[in-house]
Amino acid sequence: MRAFREAVEAGDAEAVEALLAEDVVFTSPAVFKPYAGQAITAAILRAVVRVFEDFRYVREINDPGGRDHALVFTARVGDREITGCDFLHVNEDGLIDDFMVMIRPLSGLQALAEAMGAQFDQIAKEAAAQSA
Repeated sequence: MRAFREAVEAGDAEAVEALLAEDVVFTSPAVFKPYAGQAITAAILRAVVRVFEDFRYVREINDPGGRDHALVFTARVGDREITGCDFLHVNEDGLIDDFMVMIRPLSGLQALAEAMGAQFDQIAKEAAAQSA
């Protein structure tokens, strides 16, 4: 999804959030239970920006029908290089209603899970403030 990719690459958190449906479901690569809702998803994505270093998209794969997209990325978490993919589905309004992330290798995922765990209190505060 070009608009999402451009917003992420520009570091425009507000534009990213504007592309999320109110009922978006975010599936983490490290947590079993998905997160539901725009507020928590936006807060998670802001935390990812704080955790990832040298983030860049390297490939974009789009469904010819235009509703499913895969954005392959590379980044670093501490001393771990990772490769990942954002799988996005957009609803009839063109907003992201399903957002799933996959990460490899396992050591990179473990580093990400640890770094994001350290962000969880801030994520919860941001999501609660946005929902209020």
